[in-house]
Amino acid sequence: MASTGLLVVSNIKQLGKSLRAIEKYVNSLYIHLNVAGSTSTSSLSPWAPATAPPPPVWGRLISQVYANSSSYVGKQLDLRILVSPLRPGASEAPRLCKPVDLIFSDAHYPDLCDRLRADLKISKPTIFLEDEASSDLSSQRDTTETPKTYPSVVLGGTFDRIHVGHKIFLTQAVLRSRKRLVVGVTTAAMTKGKTLPDLILPVEERINRLREFLTDIDSTLQYEIVPIDDPFGPTQTDPDLDMIVVSAETLRGGQKVNEIRLARQLRNLEIFVIDIVESNVHDGIHEAKVSSSNTRIDLLGTRWRRPEQRPQLPAQPYIIGLTGGIASGKSKMAERLCNLGAHVIDCDKVAHDVYEPGQVCHGRIVDYFGTDILAPDGRIDRTKLGPLVFSDPNKLQALNNIVWPELIAEVNRRLDVLRSQAQVPRVVVLEAAILLRAGWETNCHEVWSMIVPPEEAVRRIIERNNLKEEEARKRLASQVPNSEIVGKSHVIFSSQWDYDFTKLQAERAWKMLTKELDSHQSSL
Repeated sequence: MASTGLLVVSNIKQLGKSLRAIEKYVNSLYIHLNVAGSTSTSSLSPWAPATAPPPPVWGRLISQVYANSSSYVGKQLDLRILVSPLRPGASEAPRLCKPVDLIFSDAHYPDLCDRLRADLKISKPTIFLEDEASSDLSSQRDTTETPKTYPSVVLGGTFDRIHVGHKIFLTQAVLRSRKRLVVGVTTAAMTKGKTLPDLILPVEERINRLREFLTDIDSTLQYEIVPIDDPFGPTQTDPDLDMIVVSAETLRGGQKVNEIRLARQLRNLEIFVIDIVESNVHDGIHEAKVSSSNTRIDLLGTRWRRPEQRPQLPAQPYIIGLTGGIASGKSKMAERLCNLGAHVIDCDKVAHDVYEPGQVCHGRIVDYFGTDILAPDGRIDRTKLGPLVFSDPNKLQALNNIVWPELIAEVNRRLDVLRSQAQVPRVVVLEAAILLRAGWETNCHEVWSMIVPPEEAVRRIIERNNLKEEEARKRLASQVPNSEIVGKSHVIFSSQWDYDFTKLQAERAWKMLTKELDSHQSSL
């Protein structure tokens, strides 16, 4: 499949039909609005004539195209509507980040398409989706507002994984900029309260993706994309700004910017408000608007990253290390995966076995911590051992040094038993809270993990273990942080929502894994 295409749109009414016809050929698509064709059918140029209207008149049309795109095609098709050809007097082809493989047109404008093919160096012939010339874009101009543009425009946001809402927000700002667009991108200091904050891309990567998108849709502007640690960023100090673009829910923030600027004797900014794009998912979990939070929620139970090759491991069984912090829901997820067909080894239960009297660990633990940790029957009482180790990192490390080598040795012994059976389990889930801390991820083909917000984990620990908040926080502090778990995981789950939604994540991941294993087996 060709990776990138360009669609010349002359008839907006058949856009859905055009996109559905194109989707099978490309995974990213530039859209060139044939506004020149709206006024003339001869001597056509692919770029706007000197008499073209100001770009903001196309803002409503562009927003509608983006907002409706999900009903036309799947999320996997990356649409980008070009703005630079809409500028009066535009005479050069856009400088696109991706090379264009195919050009499509929803009407028969061969001169226009040939010029585009030459400027973008496209060797393959144009694919005309319709035989006749047609254009109705002139009727799509927005006549409800004064189409004013400004030298310098500013906006801000998280911009995590650019989605339809971002594309509308950014494009409206680009349409209103004549020279310079300033974009503030929030750093980790401002994203802690977001949904699934540990899944937010690093600020440097978000800035790079943002710059690529903006340069793609309009390479004529000067872009200043800066990280910000507070809600106001450069609007507090930059005297040359003219307009701020905000969403309907952040209008008060835009007004606050002007209050700050007034206090600092900087000129007032015009405020342009973008309507919120409603989400088509209404399950009580996703936000009602199209948002980055929804995008991150949709990543749960999917392939977060590809597994590394583990040539030292036998191919069968396929071993998944299942880990996560305390009270994250690991055991319940292991139970779900067991019901789906996995064989589960619960390392906590294995640890109970190696703690038993007569085992090597039992004697060494008693030698180090003393007989006060023993129950009347001679077994180690974890309710006595726990407070000792969770309040002293050195004692916790000493316990780990005693237990971990024996524990992984017993796990490997059990895996060897499984491999010796006539029917070897296809998938084994190794459930281990200590998986990453002990470095056992190299014993697994991939790592699946559970995460919940720290405050939710504390609440669960207090409720489940009947502990005081201070003790609950100590236990949480001894765990691998979510950010490190995410950094080493290949599939991520979160149980912070209801039971059914977490179950759905498990089923999604299992279906994906089964498909991959089937594909690998058929290729052998």
